[in-house]
Amino acid sequence: MSSHLIRSDLIPIISGYLILMVILAVGLRTQRRRTAAGKPMSRLTRRHDHGWRALALHAVSDAVGGYVLLAGVVLLYYYGVARVGSNFLDSEFTGTALLLAVCLPVFTAASWLTRRRASRTDRASRTDRASGDQGRHSS
Repeated sequence: MSSHLIRSDLIPIISGYLILMVILAVGLRTQRRRTAAGKPMSRLTRRHDHGWRALALHAVSDAVGGYVLLAGVVLLYYYGVARVGSNFLDSEFTGTALLLAVCLPVFTAASWLTRRRASRTDRASRTDRASGDQGRHSS
């Protein structure tokens, strides 16, 4: 029983984990090389490395990439390890799509609120500094 468990569960999980870690290491190494060379972190944004357009491109590319990666892992698990009912695959695709449909708008709203709060704080500090400078010049 234990040798069957190792073959059927442990080996696929460790293999998947190692593959994922290699992919993440390659991505991190590529990002560090691009940063050291003074290039933008993403080829998608080119000149637009900051701002809402860059944020939207990164969020959508991460969401689509994550969706595809999760779908691949679930498919490999379904066909390689545990063949459960056919609803399993339907639930994977619809559940992940629902997760994206909920998370992306929430992420966008949270990013907008954070940016808005930061811009208000910056504006208030600039106003305080400007009024402090006027007080010194009038004396």
